[in-house]
Amino acid sequence: MATVAAPGTSALQKERAFFFYMALAVVATVFAGFGFNFAMGGSTIYSPWWVHLHALSMMTWVALFVTQNWLVYRGNVAAHRTLGPLAAGWAVWIVCLGFAVTAMDVRTHRVPPFFQPNYFLVMDWLNMIVFGGLVFAAVRLRNRAPDWHKRLMLGAVLNLLAVAWGRLTLPIIFDERGLWLEIPILGAYFIAGMVFDKRTRGAVHPAWFWGWGALAAWIAVSFAIAWMPPVMSLTKSLGG
Repeated sequence: MATVAAPGTSALQKERAFFFYMALAVVATVFAGFGFNFAMGGSTIYSPWWVHLHALSMMTWVALFVTQNWLVYRGNVAAHRTLGPLAAGWAVWIVCLGFAVTAMDVRTHRVPPFFQPNYFLVMDWLNMIVFGGLVFAAVRLRNRAPDWHKRLMLGAVLNLLAVAWGRLTLPIIFDERGLWLEIPILGAYFIAGMVFDKRTRGAVHPAWFWGWGALAAWIAVSFAIAWMPPVMSLTKSLGG
């Protein structure tokens, strides 16, 4: 039977608490970003079914992420591991659905006005690839390197937060180049992890650099390839 440990002050418990609080920060960011988007009329209950399916799927993922961190924070590692395969499978679903929904948005001309369709297509797909890659690495390292596992999982979710922060910044800037702001904005979350590690472990864990570097990479690559002929042709074939 799993035991539930009351929060203490050990180094391990402090680390578990940190990741749980970071998960709560993720939830707060999601509500802020999508709440602002809804208030600005960027999303309504009359959106197509696939938009609602995507929203429900992403909400479920965030709920799973918070639950997994809460279980570890409370010391119920056995339940965390039991729920792990479901969370991993849901991440696969998120990636597949993300590819399909982005294509449908381009096909039905539902691309946000501050994005060109070709850039929107590449940006979202690369974001999904990075998210999936980080989750895959985290799952592979869950047993032999739990320190990497938890940091890579958080890094994967922080990459997804570009969508939430984009809804806060891009409607104001109204230019897809504003996505560059996501690197320093989301970098604050990664820096928080680095500072925590430095204070509690004496050194910054390299997983933070992988997560933040992946964010900078997919944003930079999006701008680098979005206007290449093959991408333009693909976008045109989808109706964009």
